[in-house]
Amino acid sequence: MNPLYHRTHYLLSALRLEDAPPDEGREVAFAGRSNAGKSSAINTIAQQKALARISKTPGRTQMLNFFVVDGQRRLVDLPGYGYAKVPDAVQKNWRRAMETYFQERRSLRGVFLLMDIRHPLTDFDRQMIDWCQHCELPLHIALTKADKLSRGAASGVLQQVRGRLKLEAGGMEVSLQLFSSLAKQGVDQAHAVLDRWLLDDTEETS
Repeated sequence: MNPLYHRTHYLLSALRLEDAPPDEGREVAFAGRSNAGKSSAINTIAQQKALARISKTPGRTQMLNFFVVDGQRRLVDLPGYGYAKVPDAVQKNWRRAMETYFQERRSLRGVFLLMDIRHPLTDFDRQMIDWCQHCELPLHIALTKADKLSRGAASGVLQQVRGRLKLEAGGMEVSLQLFSSLAKQGVDQAHAVLDRWLLDDTEETS
């Protein structure tokens, strides 16, 4: 595990992109349906218990939440949506904010998409994949709650999703892993992706 992420701390929350931190440095955004375990995954990756807000009521995170990793490097917890009890007007606001963020945020280097392994590739997930493809953003998918399935069943879902992505995602850059916050599974792999997007200087000198 990279100890760098243990120092991650909350910076601010923004309802609109104009209220976000200056568009400098590098960011990695975390996206996922409201019940995909996104906040738990962020906490596990940061090796902290309560960095990202965890609520028993999905859909409570309605803002862009920025966390500082180190200097000019940030993690961004995007609003989760798609939960049936969230009003349509709220979902439309979320969608507008996220589309603007994806299209205009220059410091955004990649998107971490969290999917519940028991319900992968929902309509929301496919929308996120389409946005990444349209904006030419690298995408990494973590199939969360992998502990809910046996090892063999989890591996089977991983292969199924990989096969469907090859058909649906075209030639875009996308990687895939199993993840469990409860079992601390896949943390090193997640850190490796973040390291590449946040710490690799080759893109700055190429």
